[in-house]
Amino acid sequence: MKTIGYAATSPNLPLARHDIERRDLRDNDVGIEILYCGVCHSDLHQARNDWGGTIYPVVPGHEIVGRVTGVGSAVTRYEAGDTVAVGCIVDSCGTCDQCLKHEEQMCREGVTQTYNDRDRITGEVTYGGYSRHIVVREEFVLAIPKGLDIARAAPLLCAGITTWSPLRTWNVGPGSRVGVVGLGGLGHMAVKLAVGLGAEVTVISRTDAKTADALALGADRVLASGDAAAMAGAASSFDLIIDTIPVRHDLSPYLPLLDVDATLVIVGQLGMVDEHSTLPLLMGRRRISGSPIGGIAETQEMLNFCARMNILPDCEMIAIQDINTAFERMERADVRYRFVIDMASLEAV
Repeated sequence: MKTIGYAATSPNLPLARHDIERRDLRDNDVGIEILYCGVCHSDLHQARNDWGGTIYPVVPGHEIVGRVTGVGSAVTRYEAGDTVAVGCIVDSCGTCDQCLKHEEQMCREGVTQTYNDRDRITGEVTYGGYSRHIVVREEFVLAIPKGLDIARAAPLLCAGITTWSPLRTWNVGPGSRVGVVGLGGLGHMAVKLAVGLGAEVTVISRTDAKTADALALGADRVLASGDAAAMAGAASSFDLIIDTIPVRHDLSPYLPLLDVDATLVIVGQLGMVDEHSTLPLLMGRRRISGSPIGGIAETQEMLNFCARMNILPDCEMIAIQDINTAFERMERADVRYRFVIDMASLEAV
């Protein structure tokens, strides 16, 4: 299948139109016409090789909503015309203990990422959702539940599941006290989902400048981390803190906020964090943890929950031709809170 997309061909060049050849459908494959694709901060990092290991040309995009155009002979879950979604991974071994527990993201043999990875069977490079079509193994295709706005649903496939998974892992529900550090693409979803689960939610930000935004998203309050008195008064007041800051930073201010046996979960920063004292950890039996995306079953659970509770990301729709401007704006944190590409704009390329 020949199709088109937008690709980065080097770290220093803008994304531009690129011809792609997708594989023919295998027996267990689903062919999808992509309707919408979210823009994740990791797309920017991969395009610019910030983490190393980018395989050029790279076609980013792992927040995909589309329509089934065809299925392999063994596919039973989907048929042409279904509205479906694809997230950050498109394959795993399927046989290890983690895959059998529906924790495919923890596959012992390593997952196949939606883009900038190698196909498990052929070794071909995987290309993502900044394109017209994609072919995905049936088990990694998700159903879009009725009532979920497909024009806004795409960021749920990364930002949504990245924040949903720790909320579920640490059993957040009514009575839980959740802090969310950072109010960007991940942070605003953490707030919405935690509120939907019935938690008491506090946004932790450097100042109280984002109070109106936080309250509009459903948070109960904002805690200014730059206010020493306010931080001292909030000591031992959280059961879970979700840290969404995507750059290197100091964890020290947040650790005393955790109650006994509580956890700070890092979901934003990949790489080093600043040194911190172990004293708050030892004295409160507190924990620092990390969490990636969730498995396929957990992602489907999240989509169904969002449809039931009418939880959607706040999005700005763009054309594919505006992707380089969107990347520049993301670097300036000039988006509330996620860009979504209307892939119909590819027809104008």
